Formats: sequence, C-alpha cells, structure tokens
Amino acid sequence: MAEKQKFDIAVIGAGPGGYVAAIKAAQMGRKVALIEKQYLGGTCLNVGCIPSKALLSNAQTLQTIKHAKDFGIEVGKVSFDYSKMKKRKDQVVEKIRSSLGGLIKSNGITIFNGHAEFTAPNELKVRGEDNVMIQAEKIIIATGSEPVDIPAFPCDHKLIRNSTSILELTELPKSIAIIGGGYIGCEFASLFVELGVKVTIIEALSSIVELQGKVISEHLTKAFKTQGIDIKTNTAVEKIDKKKDGVVIHLKGGDTLESDMAVVSVGRRLNSEGLGLEKAGVAVGPRGAIEVNDKLETSAAGIYAIGDITAIAMLAHVASHQGLVAAANACGQEARMHYRAIPAVIFTSPEIATVGLTAEKALEEGYQISVGTYPFQALGKSIATNAVEGFAQVISDKKTGEILGAQVVGHEASVLIAEMALAINNELTLDCVIDTIHAHPTVPEAWLEAALLANETPIHFPPKITKR
Repeated sequence: MAEKQKFDIAVIGAGPGGYVAAIKAAQMGRKVALIEKQYLGGTCLNVGCIPSKALLSNAQTLQTIKHAKDFGIEVGKVSFDYSKMKKRKDQVVEKIRSSLGGLIKSNGITIFNGHAEFTAPNELKVRGEDNVMIQAEKIIIATGSEPVDIPAFPCDHKLIRNSTSILELTELPKSIAIIGGGYIGCEFASLFVELGVKVTIIEALSSIVELQGKVISEHLTKAFKTQGIDIKTNTAVEKIDKKKDGVVIHLKGGDTLESDMAVVSVGRRLNSEGLGLEKAGVAVGPRGAIEVNDKLETSAAGIYAIGDITAIAMLAHVASHQGLVAAANACGQEARMHYRAIPAVIFTSPEIATVGLTAEKALEEGYQISVGTYPFQALGKSIATNAVEGFAQVISDKKTGEILGAQVVGHEASVLIAEMALAINNELTLDCVIDTIHAHPTVPEAWLEAALLANETPIHFPPKITKR
C-alpha cells in the first residue's frame, strides 16, 4: 500500500500555472505538494515558449548580421550550424529548469514525480517515480495540454512532426510544409525561412493569424510573402503520404504538395483524461475542458482548475495569473479573474502583439470607435535603428475615450504591448496616454502618437484619422 501524506494544498502539474500557484500558496503559509509527471516548467519551459524563442533568437541574430552592411559594418561570409543552435536551445531550457527546481524547493514545497489521479474529492494517488497517496484540503488542477494528433495524418516525429518534435531537429530539411497558420505555425515559419528553408503554410481558414484581426493578418501575410513564404489559405489537408525522402500532402480538391517534411500545428488537446475527475465530482465540458468560475472554482468544492485545462485563454502568462488567483482563493482570500486585458505575442518576423479588442470585435460589441495608427517609418528612434517595419494602433471608445484595444507590429512588439495592457486593465483613456510624458527618442512614443491620432490631434503626422 502506498504511503499516505497530508497537505493543505496539492497542485497537479508544475507548468507556468501550477508552480506559480504552489509558490503563492506556500507564501501564504500553507503546506503544499506539487505533483509533476514529467518536467518542471511544463510545456512552456520544456517544449514550448522558451525553446522556440531560444531558436528564434538565433534566427534574429543571423538576420541582424545579414543587415550589418546597412550600418556600415562589413562581416564577410556568414554561416551557421543548426546542430549548435539546437544545443544552445537545450542548454537554455536545462538552465531555467534547474533554477526553477531550486526556486520551488526554496519555498518549502514538496515535489512528487508521477501521474496523479483522484481517488476521492480530497485524495490523490500518485504513481511513477514517487508512489504515494496524498490527502489535501484543497486541490488545484493544472495539467495543461499537448499537440493535437490528426488521425488522417498522425505524427511519426520524423517526416511528420508536431510543435514538440520539430524542436528536436538537429539538421534542417530543404523544405517544410506547415499545416496550420495560427501563431505557433507562423513562428516556425519565421524561424525556418530565415535559416534558408523553403516554407509553405497551409491554412484551412481564409487568413493566417485570423484571431488577431484583419489588419494584423494582412500585414503579416504581406511580410511573409516578401520573405518568400508560400501561403495557401482556404486550403484543407486530407492526408499525407510518406516516402523515402519526404512527404506528399494531398489537399482538398485534388491538388498535391511535396515537401521534405510536414509540421502539424492545428491546435492542442486538453489533458483532462486519466485524472479520475468523475471520482472528485468535477464537471468537464466540451473538448475535455474543466468548467470554472471567475474564482477558478470547479463544480467540486475545494477543487480549482487553471491554465490550458480550462480552455479560456491558452497562454502561459494567463495560466500564471490564474495560479495566483486560484491559490489566493484556496487560502481563504477572495480574488477573481478578469480577461479583458490579456496581451498576446507572436514572435514572428516582424513581431506581433495585441491586447484587448480588435477594431472588428469592438464594432461587433456595439462601440463607436476611433482608430489611431502610427507607422514606425515616421518615428525617429525606429528610423535611427533601421527598424521601420510596422505600426502601433490604438482602438478607443469614441464617446468616452477609453482605450479598448491595441495592436503593434514591428521590432520589440512584445515589449511595447505592456503599456497598453496596463492602460486597458485600468480603464485608462486616450488622454491618460497623451498626458503621460514619453521619453525621446524611444519606440514607445508610438503609443503617444497613435493616441493623438485617435484623438484627432496629431502632432508628428498629417491630420488624418481612420473613422469607423
């Protein structure tokens, strides 16, 4: 019989939601167990956000070197070794994972390695490297998601790969077909085209990154085509045949496409099976999503769920914030989730970041809107650094001036979006941005200029505004 241990709070899953929840609960004086069946850090650290951005940083460095001549710098012939890029990626992941382990232990959290399954509403059976029965007054589920495997063309992780196995490449193919034009597929497209691979994106919808809105989609499509990426929209894949030296992709309508390799990036599957949720009385909705309220409470008293498993907003930083909220509630405080100001970043070239409502969504919700769009080619710092591609755009309520959404395309968009996330979360207006002194010369000045445009009082741009 497995050993039985008692805790105040048990957290299932040590990804960006789970470990944050565990640390928060420990800081509030609770005895905490953190259960992980594979690696600390979950998908984000091990096979998602961090490794993909490590590889993308290699590509960005290569891109910068290629343009050195624009700055009067001669570098000679440039080459790269992808196997060394992959090795650096692995080292980055290992370093962060090791640091994370130390951080968790420094908070007095007990880590168990194994698969957790409910045997009762407040009891878990852990099987794996550690075999133990855990009793806990409160339990937080943070089991995440994994790439979808399509039955018509299952991944063999050699010729047909997903967003996890593509990270294990040590040698680049000459051509790659990416099935799915969402943010993950587009990030891989940016990576591989910069490294000289012939890239084709196949997307069933009418545009790539469709959820980010028309303006973003059109700009990225144009940029990708300029870079040589072939984009096939409104195109469904029926099956993929493997051959000795590549794949033949059969498209709906009869056309075929040959490539050295296919990468399937069409969504993620929620990890709610095998948890024994029925024994705990936890309600599960469509696609296996665990239903929660704004306090992250499930249908079962004392049990919470956070991160991808809730299918609310499948982003690592949302999971982390949900972890803080769930832990606070589990410890007797009251905290609630608000999803109006979630920043989302796509690390393509050019970078893309959004927060709040797109213009289309704001109009759907009945707002009369003002749109201020300021191009980086008109911004002093961007011209000085030769980073003029893209724009900063602010969507505001025409009646009140409240900022409803913002989009930015261009260099360091991932950094720039923070100002607008803060503005929207605190229900700030255009005047709040206009009345804030922005340092010069900097790229964040673009938000000031976009706000002035939306307010119909431009300073460094002709007096013209897009009205809707």
